[in-house]
Amino acid sequence: MERNKVILVDENDSVLGEMDKIDAHKQGHLHRAFSVFIFNNKGELLLQQRAEQKYHGAGLWTNTCCSHPQPGEDVLTSAEERLNHEMGLQSTLKFSHAFVYKSEVENNLIEHEYDHVFTGYIAGEPNINKDEVQDYKWMSLSEILEDIKNSPEIYTSWFKIALPQVIIDMEKNVL
Repeated sequence: MERNKVILVDENDSVLGEMDKIDAHKQGHLHRAFSVFIFNNKGELLLQQRAEQKYHGAGLWTNTCCSHPQPGEDVLTSAEERLNHEMGLQSTLKFSHAFVYKSEVENNLIEHEYDHVFTGYIAGEPNINKDEVQDYKWMSLSEILEDIKNSPEIYTSWFKIALPQVIIDMEKNVL
């Protein structure tokens, strides 16, 4: 499915309409998104490096999978489908939290998202879709935090915002 639309929402995630994805990012309209964080049995997080042909965030490291549900799609179902499409993985995802953020990114685009964060576990290795993902790696949370501290520019803005709550959930053992 071509993923060229976004669902416009308000600060409570109530649907306001839909818009072309690029137009929404040019104009900075708040829209629905999701971010998936996949862990292995060692507690390491699977990171992806976004493909160079992405319209923004190309080559940056981020959480396992992120995208926008299309009009008429359930957020969880869309997240599971994109995880399979981008990373070749299937996992039972669990809702962690949601947050709203606004961030100017390259190419005069604005990320303004109501981001639903999901977590899951796998035992194997991904089979990445090279159209979406340039590379991947497993990292411990302490390694990620240290790397973000030393090189924040190599990570996406939404990943840096979502990660602290995911860590809190991990520490509380609620994932």
